[in-house]
Amino acid sequence: MNLQAQIEEFYGRDTKEFSEECFRAFDELKAALNEGRVRAAEPDPSSLTGWRVNTWVKKGILLGFRIGRVVEMPIWRPGAGMGPAVAGSSWPPHIDRQGTVARDAVPENRRSETAATEMAQRQTAEVALQGQFRDKHTYPLKEIPADRNIRIVPGGSSIRDGCYIGQGVVCMPPMYVNVGAYVDDGTMIDSHALVGSCAQVGKRVHISAAAQIGGVLEPVGAMPVVIEDDVLVGGNAGVYEGTLVGAGAVLAAGTILTGSTPVYDLVRDAVYRREGEKPLMIPTGAVVVPGARAVTKGRGKELGISLYTPVIIKYRDEKTDQAVRLEDLLR
Repeated sequence: MNLQAQIEEFYGRDTKEFSEECFRAFDELKAALNEGRVRAAEPDPSSLTGWRVNTWVKKGILLGFRIGRVVEMPIWRPGAGMGPAVAGSSWPPHIDRQGTVARDAVPENRRSETAATEMAQRQTAEVALQGQFRDKHTYPLKEIPADRNIRIVPGGSSIRDGCYIGQGVVCMPPMYVNVGAYVDDGTMIDSHALVGSCAQVGKRVHISAAAQIGGVLEPVGAMPVVIEDDVLVGGNAGVYEGTLVGAGAVLAAGTILTGSTPVYDLVRDAVYRREGEKPLMIPTGAVVVPGARAVTKGRGKELGISLYTPVIIKYRDEKTDQAVRLEDLLR
């Protein structure tokens, strides 16, 4: 039975007891997600959107939450008193597949009340902080491969296990990448930015400070947010509800894209919106800025109210490329 069939079977079982075989299948899926061999969504030229959702992968990610136990998640690393991280391991070194914490991995000051009292005065702030993180044991922090030349600048960033981070990605603190996400080569994730679960981010994308890239893990058949190659996402921008941003597009600071908000194209005299199963799609090379449209009837008109709407004011040209090229210096 292949991995997809295994995941489908275990996901469909109505049980609270999970076998070693189930954990192995999930472990294999997570390793494939980490290496980019499988994705929650992937390019598909035959599709209406150019992308295909892999529902079985989403089911596997959800299965990981179901089988996981909430355990303490210390910041484990060499010299931290919890043992070193194990290369290629899907589990923190002090926790087995079932979420059981090894006794010798628990600091002595936590084995008994008496010992805790004796050790209290010697605890450092770092050790105290380690005990404040608790999560499903199936989703520890991701181990970053050294050969990909990924920069994770110190200062509070977090990347969850079960996502792909490509060659030369730059992560500025603090930022967060959730499980199932795919971040391709040369992308920059700036401070206070989020890449949500299952979001697909292309090559050489700049996700600016405080930008939010939503995910869409559930429902399993729904398209996650897709940001194609060479997109610039401006500061405080937000992309949600399965929106697809075409290659080379530029989202100005503060632009919000959702499935329920139409986008007005002033260049092509068109309106883009989500229609049934088809997500909101921003054309290749579009330059999108925050705008407003007047309410034309009822009380809203009387009060002179306008509603937010994103507006395409131009398509990428040499001047736009020159402005975006300045970002390369940060890499």
